[in-house]
Amino acid sequence: MNLLILCPHFAPDVAPTGEVMTAIARALAERGHRLHVVTSLPWYRHHRVEEGWTGRPWRTETTPWGAITRLHPFPTDKTNIPARAVAFAGFTGMAAVAGAATRIRPDAVMVMSPPLPLGMAGWLAALPRRTPFVFNVQDVFPDVAVELGAITDPRVIAAASALERFLYRRADAVTVLSDDLRDNVAAKVGRVRPERVRVIPNFVDTRRIRPSDPDNAYRAEFDLRGRTVVMYAGNVGLSQSLDLVVEAARRHRDRDDVVFVVNGGGSGRRELIAAADGLPNLRFVDMQPRERLPEVLAAADIHLVPLRRGLARSSVPSKLYSILAAGRPVLASVDTGTEVALTVERAGAGVSVPPEDPDAFCRALDDLLADPELRGRMGRSARGFVEDWVSPEAVAAAYEALFEEVRLERWRRRG
Repeated sequence: MNLLILCPHFAPDVAPTGEVMTAIARALAERGHRLHVVTSLPWYRHHRVEEGWTGRPWRTETTPWGAITRLHPFPTDKTNIPARAVAFAGFTGMAAVAGAATRIRPDAVMVMSPPLPLGMAGWLAALPRRTPFVFNVQDVFPDVAVELGAITDPRVIAAASALERFLYRRADAVTVLSDDLRDNVAAKVGRVRPERVRVIPNFVDTRRIRPSDPDNAYRAEFDLRGRTVVMYAGNVGLSQSLDLVVEAARRHRDRDDVVFVVNGGGSGRRELIAAADGLPNLRFVDMQPRERLPEVLAAADIHLVPLRRGLARSSVPSKLYSILAAGRPVLASVDTGTEVALTVERAGAGVSVPPEDPDAFCRALDDLLADPELRGRMGRSARGFVEDWVSPEAVAAAYEALFEEVRLERWRRRG
């Protein structure tokens, strides 16, 4: 098949969703499909277009399996919602043109969201050709933004919700990561073919990410050797309740054997550093290159997954599965009964506590810090859980089958 894929990030960009789509695209290519990927210029790590990629707002490169068109993402401060809306509009407009101008005649169009407006670019590329349109939803928008208080204007919320429903109902299939998200999206689709909402979970590459010695070069570089490392690795933004990490570090500041690490960048990093002023046991490390991910994950004794209240019902952090693959225990601060909490419980991989509760968070952390043997058992259980998890190849096969299904359904409806 010829496939047109629109996504906000793609290798060598280091965004987690870019990692996911890159692996899926490569696996589809290995299955013999021809692809045209429309994405952004690499910008996620420093929130600006990276050196070596500046100078042109649009560039296309040929690959053995097709082509990649990279567009300027117009990066802005995440807290500036109007500026972000303009940036999304600019990127979406360019993506719509690139998708419409593709030289392949696509048999299916797949779009990854967020950003939600990118779905319009995919739908517009699919519409003239009557091509099936598959909408891949990683986080449910605008739910996440509303929960965070990033969007409060009722008119903006109504407009975003209307766009969301418009795209869901015009997609031949909507894929989500968990049963939670399926129920969320299916409720918005209503009676208009709710069966189109499918669960295809993200994968974890258990060959690349494996349990390894924590006493590695990362620990040496950041002076972490000989101490129990409690780490948050990921985006430092509005969705994460990282004030819990600051509070935990404050309560453990007199323990020389424990150090907290926040590895990553984002719009909330500067404010978090200010809140942690004077805490010698809390280190801030810049986001590391993609190839260092297994090393970063291995360096921690305990990994943290803190989400603000309500967000776990509309978002599933992909880093959770990488932590499990690295064989490390998890302390999650998330809503009860959501995918993250249930996964940690099913895997026997750690502890889940209610969101934004510093006392519960610190009590659970103290239990883990006090029992290295328990942490070891949790880590081994985590690894065992994901060894039978879906691989990039299996996820690509699931998408391949879905593309064939929606193509046949299109032909049947035309007949």
